[in-house]
Amino acid sequence: MTFYSPAQASEKTGFSIDTLRYYEKIGLLDRIDRTAAGRRRFSSDDVGFLGVLRCLRDTGMPIAEMRRYAELARGGAETVGERVAVLETHDERIDRQIEALRAQQEHLRGKIRYYRESFDVE
Repeated sequence: MTFYSPAQASEKTGFSIDTLRYYEKIGLLDRIDRTAAGRRRFSSDDVGFLGVLRCLRDTGMPIAEMRRYAELARGGAETVGERVAVLETHDERIDRQIEALRAQQEHLRGKIRYYRESFDVE
């Protein structure tokens, strides 16, 4: 198995080292391996899971829901249905956000058209 230092895990995932520590402290990351000297080292599985967390965070999932998802993920195959439900709920929320952003974008585009037509702006 491949292991990564906190700096390497940070580089691979885009999370700061402080965020990695925080995620471990609040239970998003569980059982991070330690070297004989007590330094954290992240497995390739940890880095993969951080990729999932990056997606959830970047799409606006609240930390409490991310924690719930992480707990379910540690629960094994018997929690797959619950994990799917958490992700589907989040996906629906993203759809609503995209719809709202599209409406706002259309409003902006209308304003741009107005200025270009009314003031002969190129």
